[in-house]
Amino acid sequence: MKILVLNAGSSSQKSCLYDLPPDHLPSHPPESLWEAMIDWTVEAGHGELTVKTQGEKHKIMLPTPDRQRGIAQMLKTLVQGDSPVLGSLKEIDLVGHRVVHGGTDYHAATLITPTVQQVIAALIPLAPAHNPAHLEGIEAIQNLLGDIPQIAVFDTAFHRTIPPAAAQYPIPQAWTAWGIRRYGFHGTSHKYCAHKTAEILAKPLVDLKLITCHIGNGASLTAIKNGQSIDTTMGFTPLEGLMMGARSGSIDPAILIYLQQSHGFTPEQLNKSLNKESGLLGVSGLSADLRTILQAKSEGHAQAQLAYDMYIHHFQGCVGQMLASLGGLDTLVFTAGVGENAATVRADVCGGFSFLGLALDLEKNARSPQNAIISSPDSRVTVLIIHTEEDWAIAAECWQLQMGT
Repeated sequence: MKILVLNAGSSSQKSCLYDLPPDHLPSHPPESLWEAMIDWTVEAGHGELTVKTQGEKHKIMLPTPDRQRGIAQMLKTLVQGDSPVLGSLKEIDLVGHRVVHGGTDYHAATLITPTVQQVIAALIPLAPAHNPAHLEGIEAIQNLLGDIPQIAVFDTAFHRTIPPAAAQYPIPQAWTAWGIRRYGFHGTSHKYCAHKTAEILAKPLVDLKLITCHIGNGASLTAIKNGQSIDTTMGFTPLEGLMMGARSGSIDPAILIYLQQSHGFTPEQLNKSLNKESGLLGVSGLSADLRTILQAKSEGHAQAQLAYDMYIHHFQGCVGQMLASLGGLDTLVFTAGVGENAATVRADVCGGFSFLGLALDLEKNARSPQNAIISSPDSRVTVLIIHTEEDWAIAAECWQLQMGT
């Protein structure tokens, strides 16, 4: 069964193709037949397409910012060019999409219908950087492959187990009728990392108290107990929680009222400022990329130092929040771009929890090994780096839905 996965971000489109046997689901992620990524930020009015097949890597400049046309050109590399992997696009059996926001309607992988597309569109105000990109991908597949089955795997689904005390906000209860509650995001990654952790530790997932830290340009923590999400840092939208690359994370909501009343900010200006001009970028004035912040910090840049110090402070505070929800902690997991690669961040965050008996193996941490324990043998809290496999997790959920398992 050939499953195409589309994982759309606000400024990128990642895709891969798996060929899975129809009689069983592999216990470990198999090697994909083809991988591709479009980066829409390389040059204004263009995109850069990177394609990997059979150990080869090719880069192609896309002459248009039209995302549907870009996706169409990306998919052509499956059947054309130097290393085609399919004779025809009709060999694809189904397409899985990561969808950031599914609201309260969807608790699991779901076959995409016109109604599902309408719900994804209706939730654009709650995920303005992502849900439009998901719809573009869905529509591009419809235009290219007609009525091929398409399945949505929602980031919010894993967090539907969060109990009301953590999921509800302390607001007038009439507002909840408008869907205002904590949804949580990065659920596909958090779920995958939880299962991978149990596998690495050779322990039942239900016996573990986990905090999974998905730390990239967007970032969230999740408290997992009995194999279920019981608390998370992102909320009604992906803006809440940790300080991130260009997002503020949680701030006093009265700041927004003040900016509107005293400085004439519009909702559009506030949305842009908080989602695209805050976080590491807003404080440092340099970049949303942590690598740039670390380099500038090492050169004595005062605002970069402040941005980093704030980043770690907020990170530790959110770990403490998840720790309280769990009532203890036996395993801390780092994943995603920063979580998997930034040894300094891991060391500084973990340094704040030495009172729990948490201790890193500094040599292992410095190497950033994938799918490995980096805590010292005598640490009372096990610390791991997990390489998140969101695309594989999406493909697996699609396979299970299609096969009725």
